[in-house]
Amino acid sequence: MKASTVIKLIITHAIVAFIGFSIGIYTLPILTAPPAPTAQDISALSGQEIYTATFERDLQDSDTLHWGEGAVSIGKSNISLVGELAPGPNYKLYLSKTFVETEADFKALKSTMVQVGDIRTFDNFIVDVPSHIDPAEYNSVIVWCESFSEFITAAKYQ
Repeated sequence: MKASTVIKLIITHAIVAFIGFSIGIYTLPILTAPPAPTAQDISALSGQEIYTATFERDLQDSDTLHWGEGAVSIGKSNISLVGELAPGPNYKLYLSKTFVETEADFKALKSTMVQVGDIRTFDNFIVDVPSHIDPAEYNSVIVWCESFSEFITAAKYQ
């Protein structure tokens, strides 16, 4: 086999492997996600909410692969979303005293934020708020992808 043929084979196989890996990274969280809470599960929590906010798709660092939209309810014991998030791995929910909508701002202020918990579903979610966290001390809720340090979405609730 000629050297040029071997080089072409290596390059084309590397491209296919990269594409397959990328598709796997995107689809694995979807395939392994637990069932999302229903609208009835979330509405059962109504009355416990203290604040509401809205995730919007058009934030500064949101894009085709990193976005969220829907109604967020913040209570003393849980935070819930009726809406959607772009699928991805290792999403975390944070509360912040400052509204951010860029990765740079998130990274700069991360030490002042509190991590509430993991988000494991992409259509609706309910995240329990640990007892030592008081949402009234913050004004914004943020979804962040820890694996790739990607800003997903945020909303200001007070």
